[in-house]
Amino acid sequence: MGRTLVLALGAFAVGTDAYVVAGFLPGMARSLEVSEAAAGQSATVFAVAYALLSPVLATLTARVPRRPLLVAALVVLALANLGSALAPDFGALMASRVLAAVGAAGFTPIAGAVAASLVAPAQRARALAVVVGGLTAATALGVPLGNLAGRIMDWRAALGLVALLSVICAALVALTLPALPGGPRIPLRRRLAALRHPGVLAVLPLSVFGLMASYGLYAFAVPLLHALGATPADEKWLLFLYGVGAVGGNLLAGAAVDRRGPIRVLATGYPALAVTLAVFAWATSAQVQWLPLTALLMLAWGASTWFQTPAQQVRLISAAPEETAVVVGLNGSALYFGIAAGTGLGGLLLPVGVPVALGVSAALAVLCLGYLALTRHHR
Repeated sequence: MGRTLVLALGAFAVGTDAYVVAGFLPGMARSLEVSEAAAGQSATVFAVAYALLSPVLATLTARVPRRPLLVAALVVLALANLGSALAPDFGALMASRVLAAVGAAGFTPIAGAVAASLVAPAQRARALAVVVGGLTAATALGVPLGNLAGRIMDWRAALGLVALLSVICAALVALTLPALPGGPRIPLRRRLAALRHPGVLAVLPLSVFGLMASYGLYAFAVPLLHALGATPADEKWLLFLYGVGAVGGNLLAGAAVDRRGPIRVLATGYPALAVTLAVFAWATSAQVQWLPLTALLMLAWGASTWFQTPAQQVRLISAAPEETAVVVGLNGSALYFGIAAGTGLGGLLLPVGVPVALGVSAALAVLCLGYLALTRHHR
């Protein structure tokens, strides 16, 4: 399990890189002399690049030995974060975020497969859960730690720490993982052919729409908290509550899917998400500045965002059980497409008004419930 923990630490580094920008967005925007809405598009660029590159890199690197591939991915991630930390302008920052997506897309899918191959078949689910736990821990800790580091030092130093963490993880992977060969090559055409499967074609869009509704505004979490009267001292623990909700929502949803099935879980989760975002929109519009309400909203937002993934993965695997590895990979790309679309839309709506952006996200959550009703027979 020690090797699995090393892979989980690498997943934590990748997740922190993906989420950390939200913690110091205002400082980054001021430093680069752009609006907060524009600075938030660095998350959009990362998500789009990850979604597009993930299946391509999986195809190109299928036969590459696993250990050097994972080390190389973490080194690329470290160099990308160093580039972000030293970026002289917004254009350079955006280019470095694309490079970061290359490293992330090269590490995350392979790490899960390697973790499963290192243990006995009866322990594979546990090993995968440990690696995924690194990503969910980054959700809980990455943004508040980035927020804290950004206030103690600055956002450039915070990204420098992420680069250092990536280097440490690369060294640990090189020292602890055994030599593992690459796997069989699955052509990109076959990976994309799964999109023609009727069940996959029906289920997969909900991953895009769901993350678009729920996660798209998270890159702008700090400005949203300011709209509710949160002070800089409040930010870090409010962001931490979002992460606690995310981890709890993911775990509870996984257990509930086993007991009640994915449709019931999703049919419960989307109304919860819609209500959470609607209350958030009302509170910002009415200028309600009551800290306990803000804390409850952040906890509920995290939980109602990350309940979706286990249920959607089960639906996709049930729709195309002979293509499990392919459809899980496609779902990862769909999630990042949703994040990119939601962040892009949030960047456009935020200058119009925080309540408007939150209201549109709540409406999208209601549309997700309607789409679920139309496609619920696809199992």
